[in-house]
This record gives sequence, C-alpha cells and structure tokens, in this order.
Amino acid sequence: MGSEWWPFVVIAVAGWLATDIWRWLGVLAGNRLDEDSEALHWVRAVATALVMAVTAKLIVFPTGTLAEAPLWLRLGAAGIGFAAFLLAGQRIGVAVVTSTVLLGLGLYWLGF
Repeated sequence: MGSEWWPFVVIAVAGWLATDIWRWLGVLAGNRLDEDSEALHWVRAVATALVMAVTAKLIVFPTGTLAEAPLWLRLGAAGIGFAAFLLAGQRIGVAVVTSTVLLGLGLYWLGF
C-alpha cells in the first residue's frame, strides 16, 4: 500500500523545495530593495511584458474553445476591456470582468 504513494510524496517534496527556496530568497532580497530602485523598475517592466505577451498569445493564437471564436471578437473584447480599465481609474477587475462578459456574450450570440 505504501509503495503506491511514494512517487506522489517525492513529487510534492521536490516541488515544495524547488519553489519554496526561491520564495524565501525573494523575501530576503525584497526586504533589502528600495521601491524606487532601477532594479525593481526593471523587474516590474519585465513582469508586465511577460503578462502582456501571454495575453497577446491567448488572443491571437488561442487554443481550445477560444480558438473557435473569431479574431474580431477576441480583439474587440480585449479592446473594450482595456477602455473600461482606463475609464474605471485603472481597475484591473473591471477590465477582466468586462472582457470576459463581452467574450461570453459574443460566443453565446454566435452560437458557440
């Protein structure tokens, strides 16, 4: 009975060690960083660029059900969501909800 669980224990421990070490190092390094430092501005810029690259990939080259949606619907939902983001005082939740609702309504209207 115990032999069936050991791979899961190894995966859990290895996964925890692989990620937890970096979290603790991030906490230690983060306490020493100045919020206005060039390094932190660079990290924020890279993180933002990565998020936007993934978002653009999902919009332009989607997989699964989203791939069945026309490009104009995906781009329109993202564009209107961005406009809602700006109009709402740069609230991310407003953009996410607006884009998701528009995409869902568009897919429903198109019969998907």
